[in-house]
Order: sequence, then structure tokens, then C-alpha cells
Amino acid sequence: MNTQKNLLLDIKDLKVHFNIAAKSSWPWAKPLKLKAVDGVDIRLYEGETLGVVGESGCGKSTFARAVIGLVEATDGNVVWLGQDLTKLDHSGLREKRKEIQMIFQDPLASLNPRMTVGEIIAEPLKTFYPELSDDEVKSQVKQMMTKVGLLPNVINRYPHEFSGGQCQRIGIARALILKPKMIICDEPVSALDVSIQAQVVNLLKSLQKEMGLSLVFIAHDLSVVKHISDRVLVMYLGNAVELGESEALFEEPRHPYTRALMSAVPIPDPDKERNKTIQLLEGELPSPISPPSGCVFRTRCPQATEACSSQKPSLVGDEVHAAACIHL
Repeated sequence: MNTQKNLLLDIKDLKVHFNIAAKSSWPWAKPLKLKAVDGVDIRLYEGETLGVVGESGCGKSTFARAVIGLVEATDGNVVWLGQDLTKLDHSGLREKRKEIQMIFQDPLASLNPRMTVGEIIAEPLKTFYPELSDDEVKSQVKQMMTKVGLLPNVINRYPHEFSGGQCQRIGIARALILKPKMIICDEPVSALDVSIQAQVVNLLKSLQKEMGLSLVFIAHDLSVVKHISDRVLVMYLGNAVELGESEALFEEPRHPYTRALMSAVPIPDPDKERNKTIQLLEGELPSPISPPSGCVFRTRCPQATEACSSQKPSLVGDEVHAAACIHL
């Protein structure tokens, strides 16, 4: 599938576990282990967009933060251009951040309210390239503002003077000012109006093509993910349950969890929308502190059998489409 493209990111058995204090009056009680991400394998190629979807609490954002090093991985490897990021010290990881940047969910909260737009976008340049003169920094900042659809004459304004969509453009400009190879987008459009969402997604696609970026795009809206992604990773309770090329996965979802997610997506055709069957999931998302044995989805799966409680499935299939279910 991607034999002609360079491999940028190779994640192997990534785990992120947190120790949670036990609700006990005994000080020697062992802490509980919360399994936010519990063994994810994925590859990302040059110029590719990987969409990551799943319910709230499934580990999408923790997975993204572990990739960039904002959250420490408990186990596994995050190999970036042949170098394992989990083995780097603080200074080594900091240096790699020039190549991997992040766009956050809340556009306004991710910006320092005491800094002007120009200062916010210039901060990464001043951090990593202190030898640049003020005029050089200002020139690069204005060029990047123009590229993301902001007028350079607003360079001295503060974040609160902008709309949510404009603030997200500022965040995109800050992430791109270092000319990274990969951007992790952690639900970058979920706080925006639908019309603004489309503008931001199209901007990201345009910038990706222009700058040769690879994207990890996390979202709840499957229609947005389908529009922007080359491949899609479906996560449930910290596990990868399905992975495939966008077209193959949306046309024929294999895992029962993916099918349930797809059935909830609105169809623009009124007749099809009225006649479609929504596959409702019973019960609540289990706690990642005590996940079900075997297949983590079995407590809500309409196809679950006794064997599902004892066997933990791994992704089965090829590079085009694979799913983790023992009944496939």
C-alpha cells in the first residue's frame, strides 16, 4: 500500500498505564492501574493522514500525547525516522519536537492570553533558533499568518480579540512555523461551528499538500475523518479494534464496534436516513481500571460468546483492512 513512501513513525505495542490511588484507609494499599492505552501498533508514512476515532475515554488523546512525549509511555516503542523516542532524555526529545508538533482541541485555551498573536507564533522560532534576528522572526511570522488565512496587520492583537476559528488558525500557524514533518491534531475542530470546521479541515489538507506534512487527526465526527484521512484507526478502551484504508473501512466495517459507530453517522439522503438501522450499544463504557478479560468490547458486543472472555484478539487482516475480532 505505502511501499513507495518513506516510513516516518513506527509504533509497536504502545502502552500508557497510570497508577491511581486506591480508595482505602490503609496507607499500604497497592495503587490501581488505569490502562489508558494498552498495546497499540501503527505505522505512519510520509504525506499520509491517519484518522483516530472512538468514544470519549477510549484513549485517543493519551495515545497522541504519548507519541509526542507529553505523556510518558509505560511500555512499547515509538520509532521516529529510525530513532526510538521513548529512549531519549529530555533534551533529545525536545530537539525532536521541531519535527513533530501538535494542534490542540480548545483553540483559545491553548493560547497564552498575555501574549500577542505575533509573540505566540514566534515563540517556537525563538526557542529553537535564537540566532534569528527580530526582523527575520517577524518576517517568517507574517508569512505564516498569510499562509493560514490571517491578515499580517493583526500581529499585535491578543487571542481574546479573535473568533474560535481564527484562534485555531493561530494555533496551526504556531505548529507550522518550525516546518515540522508531522502534526498531531487532537480534535482540532470539535469546538468550532460546522461551517468553520470545513474551513479548518480544508486548510489543513491544503497545507499538508503544500508542505508535505503527515497528520494524525483525532476526531469524534466520522464524516470529517472520512473526508481528511487516508487510513483510520478505531480505538476502544485503549485498544486498536480496527485499522484500514478510509474507503475500505467506511464501505465495509468489520468490527461490531466500528459498525455501531458508522450506523450513527447521519446520511444526507432523507430516504436512506429514515430507513437505516442504528446499532445501539448496550451498557456503559467499562472502566479502564478494570477492563473486561479477553476482548475488551465483549460486554457490549451483540456477537460475544464464551470464547471472547478468554481470548484477547489482535488485528487480523492486511495493510488495506484489519480488525481485532475472533469471529472474523
